[in-house]
Amino acid sequence: MSEEEQQNGSSVPSSPAAAPQTNGVNGEKSENKPEQNGAPVPPPHKESPKDETSSADAEAFKATGNKFFKAREWQKAIDEYTKAVEANPSAATYRSNRAAAYMSAGKFPEALEDCKVADSLEPNNPKTLHRLARIYTSMGQPDEALLVYDRIEPAASAKDKAPATTMKGHITQAEQLIREGTSGSMAIYALDQAVRGLGPNVFEPRKWKLLRGEAYLKMNNVNALGDAQNIAMSMLRTNSADPDALVLRGRALYGQGENEKAMQHFRQALNCDPDYKAAVKFLRMVQKLERGKEEGNKAFKAGQYAKAVELYTEALAVDPTNKGTNSKILQNRALCQSKLKQWSKAIEDCDAALKLDPTYTKAKKTRAKALGENGDWEEAVKVLKDIAEQNPNEPGIAKEVRQAELELKKSKRKDYYKILGVEKDAGDNEIKKAYRKLAIVHHPDKNPDDESAAERFKDIGEAYETLSDSGKRARYDSGEDLIDPSDMFGGGGGMGGMGGGMGGIPPEMLFNMFGGGGGMGGMGGGGGGPQFHFGGGGGGFGQQGRRGAPGGFPF
Repeated sequence: MSEEEQQNGSSVPSSPAAAPQTNGVNGEKSENKPEQNGAPVPPPHKESPKDETSSADAEAFKATGNKFFKAREWQKAIDEYTKAVEANPSAATYRSNRAAAYMSAGKFPEALEDCKVADSLEPNNPKTLHRLARIYTSMGQPDEALLVYDRIEPAASAKDKAPATTMKGHITQAEQLIREGTSGSMAIYALDQAVRGLGPNVFEPRKWKLLRGEAYLKMNNVNALGDAQNIAMSMLRTNSADPDALVLRGRALYGQGENEKAMQHFRQALNCDPDYKAAVKFLRMVQKLERGKEEGNKAFKAGQYAKAVELYTEALAVDPTNKGTNSKILQNRALCQSKLKQWSKAIEDCDAALKLDPTYTKAKKTRAKALGENGDWEEAVKVLKDIAEQNPNEPGIAKEVRQAELELKKSKRKDYYKILGVEKDAGDNEIKKAYRKLAIVHHPDKNPDDESAAERFKDIGEAYETLSDSGKRARYDSGEDLIDPSDMFGGGGGMGGMGGGMGGIPPEMLFNMFGGGGGMGGMGGGGGGPQFHFGGGGGGFGQQGRRGAPGGFPF
Protein backbone atom coordinates (compact mmCIF):
# COMPACT_ATOMS: atom_id res chain seq x y z
CA MET A 1 0.00 0.00 0.00
CA SER A 2 1.44 3.33 -1.09
CA GLU A 3 1.86 6.28 1.30
CA GLU A 4 -0.82 8.20 -0.57
CA GLU A 5 -3.26 5.36 -0.34
CA GLN A 6 -2.58 5.08 3.38
CA GLN A 7 -3.27 8.73 3.91
CA ASN A 8 -6.56 8.43 1.93
CA GLY A 9 -7.73 5.38 3.93
CA SER A 10 -8.26 3.06 0.86
CA SER A 11 -6.46 0.00 -0.44
CA VAL A 12 -6.05 -1.74 -3.78
CA PRO A 13 -5.93 -5.58 -3.72
CA SER A 14 -2.71 -7.08 -4.95
CA SER A 15 -2.95 -8.88 -8.26
CA PRO A 16 -2.16 -12.58 -8.23
CA ALA A 17 1.16 -13.72 -9.57
CA ALA A 18 1.11 -14.33 -13.32
CA ALA A 19 3.58 -15.88 -15.67
CA PRO A 20 5.44 -13.51 -17.92
CA GLN A 21 3.83 -13.00 -21.33
CA THR A 22 5.07 -11.54 -24.60
CA ASN A 23 3.36 -8.94 -26.72
CA GLY A 24 4.10 -10.82 -29.93
CA VAL A 25 6.66 -8.21 -31.10
CA ASN A 26 10.29 -9.35 -31.06
CA GLY A 27 9.37 -11.75 -28.29
CA GLU A 28 9.33 -8.96 -25.69
CA LYS A 29 7.73 -9.70 -22.38
CA SER A 30 4.31 -8.33 -21.67
CA GLU A 31 3.73 -6.99 -18.16
CA ASN A 32 0.56 -7.87 -16.26
CA LYS A 33 -1.92 -5.04 -16.80
CA PRO A 34 -3.89 -3.87 -13.77
CA GLU A 35 -7.05 -3.70 -15.81
CA GLN A 36 -6.58 -7.33 -16.75
CA ASN A 37 -6.90 -8.12 -13.05
CA GLY A 38 -9.95 -5.92 -12.59
CA ALA A 39 -8.12 -3.22 -10.56
CA PRO A 40 -9.13 0.36 -11.52
CA VAL A 41 -6.18 2.77 -11.72
CA PRO A 42 -5.74 6.42 -12.82
CA PRO A 43 -4.76 7.06 -16.42
CA PRO A 44 -1.00 6.99 -17.06
CA HIS A 45 1.04 10.22 -16.61
CA LYS A 46 -1.60 11.95 -14.53
CA GLU A 47 -1.28 13.08 -10.91
CA SER A 48 -3.28 11.33 -8.25
CA PRO A 49 -6.15 13.24 -6.70
CA LYS A 50 -3.97 13.76 -3.64
CA ASP A 51 -1.17 15.34 -5.72
CA GLU A 52 -3.63 17.51 -7.56
CA THR A 53 -5.06 18.72 -4.29
CA SER A 54 -1.58 19.44 -2.84
CA SER A 55 -0.52 21.39 -5.92
CA ALA A 56 -3.72 23.38 -5.90
CA ASP A 57 -3.30 24.14 -2.21
CA ALA A 58 0.32 25.15 -2.70
CA GLU A 59 -0.64 27.57 -5.44
CA ALA A 60 -3.37 29.01 -3.24
CA PHE A 61 -0.91 29.48 -0.37
CA LYS A 62 1.54 31.08 -2.77
CA ALA A 63 -1.09 33.50 -4.05
CA THR A 64 -1.99 34.50 -0.50
CA GLY A 65 1.68 34.87 0.34
CA ASN A 66 2.17 37.15 -2.65
CA LYS A 67 -0.63 39.41 -1.42
CA PHE A 68 0.99 39.71 2.02
CA PHE A 69 4.37 40.30 0.40
CA LYS A 70 3.02 43.20 -1.65
CA ALA A 71 1.43 44.56 1.53
CA ARG A 72 4.90 44.35 3.19
CA GLU A 73 3.59 41.99 5.83
CA TRP A 74 6.68 39.85 5.72
CA GLN A 75 5.95 37.36 8.47
CA LYS A 76 2.48 36.59 7.15
CA ALA A 77 3.94 36.11 3.69
CA ILE A 78 6.56 33.77 5.16
CA ASP A 79 3.84 31.77 6.88
CA GLU A 80 1.89 31.33 3.63
CA TYR A 81 4.97 30.43 1.61
CA THR A 82 5.85 27.90 4.30
CA LYS A 83 2.46 26.25 3.81
CA ALA A 84 3.13 26.13 0.09
CA VAL A 85 6.54 24.53 0.67
CA GLU A 86 4.98 21.96 2.96
CA ALA A 87 2.27 21.22 0.42
CA ASN A 88 4.81 20.80 -2.40
CA PRO A 89 8.40 20.48 -1.10
CA SER A 90 9.84 19.74 -4.52
CA ALA A 91 8.80 23.04 -6.11
CA ALA A 92 11.67 25.57 -6.28
CA THR A 93 9.35 28.56 -6.72
CA TYR A 94 7.90 28.39 -3.22
CA ARG A 95 11.38 28.22 -1.68
CA SER A 96 12.56 31.14 -3.77
CA ASN A 97 9.52 33.24 -2.85
CA ARG A 98 9.97 32.48 0.82
CA ALA A 99 13.65 33.48 0.51
CA ALA A 100 12.53 36.89 -0.82
CA ALA A 101 10.23 37.30 2.17
CA TYR A 102 12.99 36.29 4.56
CA MET A 103 15.30 38.88 2.95
CA SER A 104 12.72 41.61 3.39
CA ALA A 105 12.28 40.58 7.02
CA GLY A 106 16.04 40.80 7.60
CA LYS A 107 16.38 37.04 8.09
CA PHE A 108 19.26 36.44 5.72
CA PRO A 109 20.54 33.08 7.03
CA GLU A 110 17.06 31.58 6.46
CA ALA A 111 16.85 33.25 3.06
CA LEU A 112 20.24 31.80 2.10
CA GLU A 113 19.15 28.28 3.02
CA ASP A 114 15.94 28.54 0.99
CA CYS A 115 17.77 29.89 -2.06
CA LYS A 116 20.34 27.11 -1.94
CA VAL A 117 17.58 24.50 -1.86
CA ALA A 118 15.70 26.24 -4.69
CA ASP A 119 18.92 26.27 -6.75
CA SER A 120 19.38 22.55 -6.19
CA LEU A 121 15.76 21.84 -7.19
CA GLU A 122 15.93 24.02 -10.29
CA PRO A 123 19.59 24.70 -11.16
CA ASN A 124 20.62 27.89 -12.93
CA ASN A 125 17.27 29.61 -12.67
CA PRO A 126 18.27 33.27 -13.31
CA LYS A 127 15.74 34.67 -10.85
CA THR A 128 16.91 32.36 -8.08
CA LEU A 129 20.58 33.06 -8.82
CA HIS A 130 20.10 36.83 -8.74
CA ARG A 131 18.38 36.46 -5.39
CA LEU A 132 21.10 34.16 -4.07
CA ALA A 133 23.84 36.62 -5.11
CA ARG A 134 22.06 39.50 -3.37
CA ILE A 135 21.78 37.43 -0.20
CA TYR A 136 25.50 36.65 -0.23
CA THR A 137 26.27 40.34 -0.66
CA SER A 138 23.94 41.34 2.16
CA MET A 139 25.67 38.84 4.43
CA GLY A 140 29.14 40.24 3.70
CA GLN A 141 30.26 37.51 1.31
CA PRO A 142 31.00 39.40 -1.94
CA ASP A 143 33.31 36.70 -3.32
CA GLU A 144 30.54 34.10 -3.18
CA ALA A 145 28.09 36.60 -4.66
CA LEU A 146 30.33 37.26 -7.66
CA LEU A 147 30.74 33.53 -8.28
CA VAL A 148 26.96 33.18 -8.42
CA TYR A 149 26.66 36.14 -10.80
CA ASP A 150 29.11 34.39 -13.11
CA ARG A 151 26.66 31.47 -13.45
CA ILE A 152 23.78 33.58 -14.71
CA GLU A 153 22.78 33.34 -18.37
CA PRO A 154 22.37 35.76 -19.96
CA ALA A 155 25.25 37.43 -18.07
CA ALA A 156 24.40 39.69 -15.15
CA SER A 157 24.84 43.40 -15.77
CA ALA A 158 27.53 45.54 -14.16
CA LYS A 159 24.76 47.36 -12.31
CA ASP A 160 23.49 44.12 -10.79
CA LYS A 161 27.00 43.14 -9.73
CA ALA A 162 27.97 46.63 -8.47
CA PRO A 163 27.08 46.15 -4.76
CA ALA A 164 29.17 42.98 -4.52
CA THR A 165 32.02 44.46 -6.58
CA THR A 166 32.11 47.62 -4.46
CA MET A 167 32.04 45.68 -1.19
CA LYS A 168 34.88 43.45 -2.34
CA GLY A 169 36.90 46.54 -3.33
CA HIS A 170 36.53 48.07 0.14
CA ILE A 171 37.63 44.86 1.87
CA THR A 172 40.59 44.46 -0.48
CA GLN A 173 41.65 48.05 0.21
CA ALA A 174 41.42 47.53 3.98
CA GLU A 175 43.53 44.37 3.75
CA GLN A 176 46.18 46.16 1.70
CA LEU A 177 46.36 49.15 4.06
CA ILE A 178 46.73 46.88 7.06
CA ARG A 179 49.32 44.71 5.33
CA GLU A 180 51.40 47.77 4.40
CA GLY A 181 50.83 49.41 7.77
CA THR A 182 50.36 52.78 6.09
CA SER A 183 47.11 53.98 7.62
CA GLY A 184 44.98 52.22 10.19
CA SER A 185 42.37 54.99 10.07
CA MET A 186 41.96 54.62 6.30
CA ALA A 187 41.51 50.87 6.75
CA ILE A 188 38.77 51.58 9.29
CA TYR A 189 37.10 53.90 6.80
CA ALA A 190 37.20 51.23 4.08
CA LEU A 191 35.64 48.70 6.44
CA ASP A 192 32.93 51.19 7.40
CA GLN A 193 32.09 51.60 3.73
CA ALA A 194 31.86 47.83 3.30
CA VAL A 195 29.54 47.58 6.31
CA ARG A 196 27.11 49.92 4.58
CA GLY A 197 26.43 47.15 2.06
CA LEU A 198 25.29 44.67 4.70
CA GLY A 199 21.62 43.81 5.02
CA PRO A 200 19.43 44.86 7.97
CA ASN A 201 20.15 42.95 11.19
CA VAL A 202 23.32 41.44 9.69
CA PHE A 203 26.31 41.50 12.03
CA GLU A 204 29.74 42.42 10.76
CA PRO A 205 31.42 39.22 9.53
CA ARG A 206 34.05 37.67 11.78
CA LYS A 207 36.77 38.25 9.18
CA TRP A 208 35.93 41.94 9.05
CA LYS A 209 36.00 42.21 12.84
CA LEU A 210 39.52 40.80 12.91
CA LEU A 211 40.58 43.21 10.17
CA ARG A 212 39.10 46.10 12.13
CA GLY A 213 40.93 45.00 15.26
CA GLU A 214 44.19 44.80 13.30
CA ALA A 215 43.61 48.31 11.95
CA TYR A 216 43.12 49.65 15.47
CA LEU A 217 46.37 47.98 16.53
CA LYS A 218 48.12 49.72 13.64
CA MET A 219 46.77 53.08 14.84
CA ASN A 220 48.42 52.28 18.19
CA ASN A 221 46.98 55.02 20.36
CA VAL A 222 45.13 54.78 23.66
CA ASN A 223 41.63 54.98 22.19
CA ALA A 224 42.39 52.66 19.28
CA LEU A 225 43.89 50.00 21.56
CA GLY A 226 40.75 50.20 23.68
CA ASP A 227 38.62 49.71 20.57
CA ALA A 228 40.69 46.66 19.59
CA GLN A 229 40.10 45.21 23.04
CA ASN A 230 36.35 45.79 22.73
CA ILE A 231 36.24 43.88 19.44
CA ALA A 232 38.16 40.98 20.96
CA MET A 233 35.90 40.89 24.01
CA SER A 234 32.75 40.83 21.88
CA MET A 235 34.16 37.86 19.96
CA LEU A 236 35.19 36.08 23.15
CA ARG A 237 31.70 36.44 24.57
CA THR A 238 30.53 34.40 21.60
CA ASN A 239 33.40 31.90 21.82
CA SER A 240 35.80 32.08 24.76
CA ALA A 241 38.15 29.64 23.04
CA ASP A 242 38.61 31.70 19.87
CA PRO A 243 42.42 31.83 19.39
CA ASP A 244 42.22 34.77 16.97
CA ALA A 245 40.26 36.84 19.47
CA LEU A 246 42.61 35.85 22.30
CA VAL A 247 45.66 36.96 20.32
CA LEU A 248 43.92 40.19 19.28
CA ARG A 249 43.19 41.07 22.91
CA GLY A 250 46.68 40.01 23.98
CA ARG A 251 48.24 42.35 21.42
CA ALA A 252 46.02 45.22 22.58
CA LEU A 253 47.06 44.60 26.18
CA TYR A 254 50.70 44.44 25.09
CA GLY A 255 50.33 47.77 23.33
CA GLN A 256 48.98 49.23 26.57
CA GLY A 257 51.97 47.96 28.52
CA GLU A 258 50.02 45.17 30.27
CA ASN A 259 52.62 42.57 29.40
CA GLU A 260 51.74 39.94 32.00
CA LYS A 261 48.09 39.89 30.94
CA ALA A 262 49.15 39.84 27.29
CA MET A 263 51.27 36.75 27.85
CA GLN A 264 48.37 35.02 29.59
CA HIS A 265 46.20 35.55 26.51
CA PHE A 266 48.90 34.25 24.15
CA ARG A 267 49.31 31.13 26.29
CA GLN A 268 45.56 30.60 26.35
CA ALA A 269 45.46 30.88 22.55
CA LEU A 270 48.16 28.21 22.34
CA ASN A 271 46.10 25.98 24.60
CA CYS A 272 43.31 26.29 22.04
CA ASP A 273 45.64 25.84 19.07
CA PRO A 274 49.19 24.67 19.89
CA ASP A 275 50.33 25.37 16.32
CA TYR A 276 49.11 28.98 16.22
CA LYS A 277 52.23 30.77 14.92
CA ALA A 278 51.05 34.31 15.75
CA ALA A 279 50.58 33.39 19.41
CA VAL A 280 54.08 31.88 19.54
CA LYS A 281 55.61 34.93 17.86
CA PHE A 282 54.06 37.51 20.17
CA LEU A 283 54.59 35.46 23.32
CA ARG A 284 58.33 35.18 22.64
CA MET A 285 58.64 38.87 21.80
CA VAL A 286 56.90 40.00 24.99
CA GLN A 287 58.98 37.59 27.07
CA LYS A 288 62.20 39.00 25.59
CA LEU A 289 61.10 42.58 26.19
CA GLU A 290 60.13 41.82 29.78
CA ARG A 291 63.47 40.13 30.48
CA GLY A 292 65.35 43.15 29.18
CA LYS A 293 63.27 45.54 31.26
CA GLU A 294 63.63 43.47 34.43
CA GLU A 295 67.39 43.15 34.00
CA GLY A 296 67.59 46.94 33.67
CA ASN A 297 65.45 47.36 36.81
CA LYS A 298 67.72 44.98 38.71
CA ALA A 299 70.82 46.98 37.74
CA PHE A 300 69.08 50.23 38.71
CA LYS A 301 68.17 48.91 42.16
CA ALA A 302 71.78 47.80 42.63
CA GLY A 303 72.96 51.35 41.87
CA GLN A 304 74.59 50.26 38.60
CA TYR A 305 73.13 53.13 36.65
CA ALA A 306 75.44 53.05 33.63
CA LYS A 307 74.81 49.31 33.21
CA ALA A 308 71.07 49.88 33.59
CA VAL A 309 71.19 52.46 30.80
CA GLU A 310 72.79 49.86 28.51
CA LEU A 311 70.22 47.19 29.40
CA TYR A 312 67.28 49.55 28.91
CA THR A 313 68.71 50.57 25.54
CA GLU A 314 68.87 46.92 24.46
CA ALA A 315 65.29 46.36 25.62
CA LEU A 316 64.08 49.33 23.57
CA ALA A 317 65.42 47.66 20.42
CA VAL A 318 63.22 44.54 20.86
CA ASP A 319 60.08 46.16 19.46
CA PRO A 320 60.38 49.84 18.50
CA THR A 321 56.66 49.96 17.62
CA ASN A 322 55.55 49.25 21.18
CA LYS A 323 54.44 52.40 22.92
CA GLY A 324 53.13 51.19 26.26
CA THR A 325 56.23 49.34 27.46
CA ASN A 326 58.81 51.47 25.67
CA SER A 327 57.50 54.62 27.31
CA LYS A 328 58.10 53.01 30.70
CA ILE A 329 61.59 51.86 29.72
CA LEU A 330 62.46 55.37 28.52
CA GLN A 331 61.22 56.80 31.80
CA ASN A 332 63.38 54.30 33.70
CA ARG A 333 66.39 55.18 31.59
CA ALA A 334 65.72 58.86 32.31
CA LEU A 335 65.92 58.09 36.03
CA CYS A 336 69.31 56.44 35.47
CA GLN A 337 70.51 59.48 33.53
CA SER A 338 69.37 61.66 36.42
CA LYS A 339 71.32 59.54 38.88
CA LEU A 340 74.35 60.02 36.63
CA LYS A 341 73.57 63.76 36.54
CA GLN A 342 73.16 63.57 32.79
CA TRP A 343 70.31 66.03 32.88
CA SER A 344 70.07 66.74 29.16
CA LYS A 345 69.90 63.04 28.35
CA ALA A 346 67.29 62.56 31.05
CA ILE A 347 65.17 65.29 29.48
CA GLU A 348 65.55 63.69 26.04
CA ASP A 349 64.38 60.32 27.37
CA CYS A 350 61.39 61.89 29.10
CA ASP A 351 60.46 63.73 25.90
CA ALA A 352 60.63 60.45 23.99
CA ALA A 353 58.49 58.69 26.61
CA LEU A 354 55.88 61.45 26.47
CA LYS A 355 55.82 61.29 22.69
CA LEU A 356 54.78 57.65 23.01
CA ASP A 357 52.38 58.33 25.89
CA PRO A 358 51.45 62.01 26.34
CA THR A 359 49.50 61.17 29.53
CA TYR A 360 52.45 59.55 31.33
CA THR A 361 52.53 61.56 34.56
CA LYS A 362 55.63 59.88 36.00
CA ALA A 363 57.66 60.88 32.95
CA LYS A 364 56.39 64.45 33.28
CA LYS A 365 57.56 64.61 36.88
CA THR A 366 60.95 63.13 36.07
CA ARG A 367 61.29 65.65 33.26
CA ALA A 368 60.45 68.53 35.60
CA LYS A 369 63.17 67.44 38.02
CA ALA A 370 65.73 67.15 35.21
CA LEU A 371 64.75 70.55 33.81
CA GLY A 372 65.29 72.17 37.17
CA GLU A 373 68.61 70.51 37.83
CA ASN A 374 69.65 71.53 34.34
CA GLY A 375 69.07 75.17 35.30
CA ASP A 376 65.46 75.77 34.25
CA TRP A 377 63.41 75.69 37.43
CA GLU A 378 60.93 78.13 35.94
CA GLU A 379 59.90 75.56 33.32
CA ALA A 380 59.99 72.82 35.96
CA VAL A 381 57.47 74.72 38.08
CA LYS A 382 55.25 75.20 35.04
CA VAL A 383 55.31 71.46 34.23
CA LEU A 384 54.44 70.47 37.79
CA LYS A 385 51.66 73.03 38.05
CA ASP A 386 50.18 71.65 34.83
CA ILE A 387 50.18 68.18 36.37
CA ALA A 388 48.49 69.49 39.52
CA GLU A 389 45.86 71.27 37.46
CA GLN A 390 45.10 68.25 35.28
CA ASN A 391 45.20 65.75 38.13
CA PRO A 392 44.76 67.35 41.55
CA ASN A 393 44.70 63.93 43.20
CA GLU A 394 48.17 62.96 41.97
CA PRO A 395 50.01 61.79 45.11
CA GLY A 396 52.59 64.27 46.40
CA ILE A 397 52.13 66.77 43.58
CA ALA A 398 51.39 69.72 45.88
CA LYS A 399 54.61 69.11 47.79
CA GLU A 400 56.58 68.80 44.57
CA VAL A 401 55.20 72.10 43.31
CA ARG A 402 56.23 73.84 46.54
CA GLN A 403 59.70 72.31 46.39
CA ALA A 404 60.16 73.39 42.78
CA GLU A 405 59.02 76.92 43.63
CA LEU A 406 61.59 76.97 46.42
CA GLU A 407 64.27 75.79 44.00
CA LEU A 408 63.19 78.51 41.60
CA LYS A 409 63.62 81.08 44.34
CA LYS A 410 67.03 79.65 45.19
CA SER A 411 68.03 79.69 41.53
CA LYS A 412 67.58 83.46 41.41
CA ARG A 413 70.37 83.92 43.96
CA LYS A 414 74.03 83.43 43.26
CA ASP A 415 74.72 79.73 42.85
CA TYR A 416 77.64 79.22 45.19
CA TYR A 417 78.08 75.61 44.16
CA LYS A 418 78.33 76.66 40.55
CA ILE A 419 80.70 79.50 41.41
CA LEU A 420 83.10 77.07 43.07
CA GLY A 421 82.45 74.39 40.44
CA VAL A 422 81.42 71.69 42.90
CA GLU A 423 78.38 69.44 43.26
CA LYS A 424 75.76 70.13 45.90
CA ASP A 425 76.89 67.14 47.88
CA ALA A 426 80.56 68.20 47.90
CA GLY A 427 82.50 67.74 51.16
CA ASP A 428 84.45 70.35 53.12
CA ASN A 429 87.82 69.37 51.69
CA GLU A 430 86.50 69.51 48.13
CA ILE A 431 85.04 72.96 48.75
CA LYS A 432 88.28 74.23 50.31
CA LYS A 433 90.37 72.85 47.46
CA ALA A 434 88.10 74.44 44.84
CA TYR A 435 88.23 77.78 46.65
CA ARG A 436 92.01 77.87 46.86
CA LYS A 437 92.39 77.10 43.20
CA LEU A 438 89.86 79.69 42.05
CA ALA A 439 91.04 82.41 44.42
CA ILE A 440 94.52 82.21 42.94
CA VAL A 441 93.28 82.17 39.34
CA HIS A 442 90.88 85.07 39.72
CA HIS A 443 92.77 87.32 42.16
CA PRO A 444 92.63 90.93 40.89
CA ASP A 445 96.40 91.36 41.18
CA LYS A 446 96.84 88.45 38.81
CA ASN A 447 94.31 89.91 36.38
CA PRO A 448 95.17 93.63 36.31
CA ASP A 449 93.60 94.16 32.90
CA ASP A 450 90.37 92.37 33.75
CA GLU A 451 87.90 94.70 35.44
CA SER A 452 85.58 91.80 36.28
CA ALA A 453 88.23 89.85 38.15
CA ALA A 454 87.53 91.69 41.42
CA GLU A 455 83.82 90.82 41.20
CA ARG A 456 84.58 87.20 40.48
CA PHE A 457 87.02 87.11 43.35
CA LYS A 458 84.41 88.58 45.61
CA ASP A 459 81.84 85.94 44.55
CA ILE A 460 84.36 83.19 45.19
CA GLY A 461 84.91 84.52 48.68
CA GLU A 462 81.17 84.73 49.35
CA ALA A 463 80.68 81.20 48.12
CA TYR A 464 83.46 79.82 50.29
CA GLU A 465 82.30 81.68 53.39
CA THR A 466 78.81 80.25 53.04
CA LEU A 467 79.60 76.70 52.02
CA SER A 468 82.47 76.22 54.47
CA ASP A 469 80.20 77.07 57.39
CA SER A 470 77.79 74.21 58.10
CA GLY A 471 75.15 76.50 59.58
CA LYS A 472 75.21 79.00 56.74
CA ARG A 473 75.34 76.22 54.19
CA ALA A 474 72.23 74.60 55.69
CA ARG A 475 70.40 77.93 55.58
CA TYR A 476 71.54 78.46 52.00
CA ASP A 477 70.43 74.99 50.94
CA SER A 478 67.05 75.50 52.60
CA GLY A 479 66.38 78.50 50.39
CA GLU A 480 66.99 81.43 52.65
CA ASP A 481 68.26 84.56 50.97
CA LEU A 482 71.66 84.83 52.55
CA ILE A 483 72.92 87.71 50.50
CA ASP A 484 72.71 90.60 52.96
CA PRO A 485 75.65 93.00 52.59
CA SER A 486 75.12 94.57 55.99
CA ASP A 487 75.28 91.15 57.57
CA MET A 488 77.73 89.20 55.46
CA PHE A 489 80.27 91.67 54.16
CA GLY A 490 80.00 94.86 56.19
CA GLY A 491 82.24 97.81 55.50
CA GLY A 492 84.43 98.62 52.57
CA GLY A 493 88.02 98.32 51.55
CA GLY A 494 90.15 95.25 51.30
CA MET A 495 89.53 92.61 48.59
CA GLY A 496 87.52 94.90 46.46
CA GLY A 497 85.58 96.39 49.33
CA MET A 498 84.99 93.22 51.37
CA GLY A 499 85.28 94.19 54.97
CA GLY A 500 84.08 92.52 58.10
CA GLY A 501 87.12 90.32 58.50
CA MET A 502 87.46 89.49 54.80
CA GLY A 503 84.08 87.86 54.60
CA GLY A 504 84.83 85.52 57.46
CA ILE A 505 87.83 83.88 55.75
CA PRO A 506 90.63 83.34 58.30
CA PRO A 507 93.60 85.61 57.54
CA GLU A 508 96.05 82.82 58.24
CA MET A 509 94.38 80.72 55.57
CA LEU A 510 94.86 83.42 52.98
CA PHE A 511 98.42 83.98 54.20
CA ASN A 512 99.30 80.32 53.92
CA MET A 513 97.38 79.90 50.67
CA PHE A 514 99.40 82.64 48.98
CA GLY A 515 102.73 81.44 50.26
CA GLY A 516 103.16 83.48 53.47
CA GLY A 517 105.87 86.12 54.04
CA GLY A 518 105.83 89.85 53.68
CA GLY A 519 104.45 90.79 57.03
CA MET A 520 100.94 91.93 57.76
CA GLY A 521 101.47 95.62 57.58
CA GLY A 522 98.85 97.98 56.39
CA MET A 523 96.05 96.29 58.27
CA GLY A 524 94.67 99.53 59.52
CA GLY A 525 91.88 101.46 57.97
CA GLY A 526 88.18 101.44 58.29
CA GLY A 527 85.68 99.01 57.02
CA GLY A 528 84.70 97.38 60.26
CA GLY A 529 87.55 94.95 60.29
CA PRO A 530 91.16 94.41 59.31
CA GLN A 531 91.83 95.22 55.70
CA PHE A 532 94.43 93.53 53.56
CA HIS A 533 95.91 95.44 50.66
CA PHE A 534 97.47 93.34 47.97
CA GLY A 535 99.91 95.20 45.79
CA GLY A 536 100.40 98.92 45.53
CA GLY A 537 101.73 100.79 48.51
CA GLY A 538 101.75 99.88 52.13
CA GLY A 539 103.25 97.00 54.01
CA GLY A 540 100.83 94.39 52.74
CA PHE A 541 102.66 91.32 51.61
CA GLY A 542 105.43 93.53 50.32
CA GLN A 543 105.89 95.72 47.33
CA GLN A 544 107.79 92.98 45.55
CA GLY A 545 106.68 89.54 46.59
CA ARG A 546 108.96 86.95 47.96
CA ARG A 547 109.22 85.36 44.55
CA GLY A 548 109.39 88.67 42.78
CA ALA A 549 105.85 88.58 41.38
CA PRO A 550 104.68 91.95 40.08
CA GLY A 551 102.19 93.88 42.13
CA GLY A 552 103.64 92.80 45.42
CA PHE A 553 101.69 89.48 45.59
CA PRO A 554 103.81 86.48 46.61
CA PHE A 555 102.97 83.73 44.06
